[in-house]
Amino acid sequence: MPPEALEALGERTDPIADLHVAHESAAVLLHAGRAADDPAVTERLVALVGEIGLDTLADLWAGRPARSLPGALWRLYVLHEWVLTDPYGAAREYAAGIRFTEPDHAVAGAGDPTGPDEVRRVTDAILRGAFTGDFAIALERAAAFCHVVSSGRADVSEGPGAAVQAARMQTMAQDLAACARLWRADALH
Repeated sequence: MPPEALEALGERTDPIADLHVAHESAAVLLHAGRAADDPAVTERLVALVGEIGLDTLADLWAGRPARSLPGALWRLYVLHEWVLTDPYGAAREYAAGIRFTEPDHAVAGAGDPTGPDEVRRVTDAILRGAFTGDFAIALERAAAFCHVVSSGRADVSEGPGAAVQAARMQTMAQDLAACARLWRADALH
């Protein structure tokens, strides 16, 4: 659309520019983390939500497809933030899901027994690994973690919306696993 048409619609932003900002900011952030051989840089990237806020990342990345680089990073940060804010709930759902998803539990790398400290450590290690290790492995570990939580959530959660919440976590797991495959094929943008 020409600028005049956007102004007539009351749009204050350029959707194409927003698209470029989302993808370029994700690429720059990941590249900066992977290129730096400095633990302080990694720590700052892991703590990014605390510094700029989840809303800022949501504005940048939440609207992008799940199977894109900004979509993958958004999901890693959301998962990390959820566990930081509700470690007991995350640990309860994770622990309940282990018996259904033992192989995923092994891939995720959470300790036994799995409590609040263990789920915090594993999601912290996953996010850190996105910047310091093999990005595809970090995505696979996050997907495995989500599979375990989804199974546990389906088992222990009650009330309206419990099945929907479990299904959303399962979808997140599937998207993260697909992103790992795309990354390995050099097709995650």
